[in-house]
Amino acid sequence: MPKACVICQKSAIPGNKYKRRGQIKRTGGAGSKIVGKSLRRFLPNLQRIKINLKGTVQRAYVCTSCISAGKIVKA
Repeated sequence: MPKACVICQKSAIPGNKYKRRGQIKRTGGAGSKIVGKSLRRFLPNLQRIKINLKGTVQRAYVCTSCISAGKIVKA
């Protein structure tokens, strides 16, 4: 089972990493060009904390946005 938030099921999503070449226009160059693309993963900020889940205390992965929003009860 992949690491995901137990509240909102937020998990890793795919994306691209770009390799750029050339000086950017705002610093006097001709413009930056993309010369390479490779896949990467954007990972959520998950914390492993003790929470009360359905009346039982257990350790679970919860994202920081759910923790700060108050969607969980810490044990």
